[in-house]
Amino acid sequence: MIRLALALVPAGLIAGCTSPSVPGALEPSAAPASGPAAGAARRGAYYLDDGPGDRAPDPESVAEPVPRVEPVLERTTRPYVIFGREYRPMARVEPYRARGVATWYGRRYHGNPTASGERYDMYALTAAHPILPIPSYARVTNLSNGRSVIVRINDRGPFLRDRLIDLSYTAAARLGYVDAGSAQVEVELVTQFGQAPLAAARPSDSAAPAIVSPVAS
Repeated sequence: MIRLALALVPAGLIAGCTSPSVPGALEPSAAPASGPAAGAARRGAYYLDDGPGDRAPDPESVAEPVPRVEPVLERTTRPYVIFGREYRPMARVEPYRARGVATWYGRRYHGNPTASGERYDMYALTAAHPILPIPSYARVTNLSNGRSVIVRINDRGPFLRDRLIDLSYTAAARLGYVDAGSAQVEVELVTQFGQAPLAAARPSDSAAPAIVSPVAS
């Protein structure tokens, strides 16, 4: 599933477009963003019922995924173009750190295929990113409150404006921005598992990623 998180405009919300050209997409589909900054949560009501539902588990009770060595899916490493912008996905796990806007997606896409071939689980700690390896693991930190969480990267997106990453409902809840809809975050790819570097999962066979906003050391 490829979701295009679209921006909130004065006239209202614009729905996304399908993106069959994105490598790794099993079932391209559209996705507006969630929350006020990209699909408002007004008076407790989420845009197009994208909220957690009545049986949602307590986000704090969901265990973080344990980073482990996994082969990068070759079909998700091919360059692709969305809205005239080229993306070159990373073909191996290597140091990556960037800051930008995080959004989230929820119930409307719960159970749909992701770029990895897995089903999207809004109650798991997962995320979509334009270029990070699939699968891989990243630590996402909300810069406004210092909260952080490990997520598994298993999908592609978002593709508009300054958005850097799209988190599952539970991940966004853990970071404290579900009601706000978006947050400024830092994303750092996990490259170590114990003493073994995750980069050993696959040799490099592509150029450096095209869209990266490094954080100054």
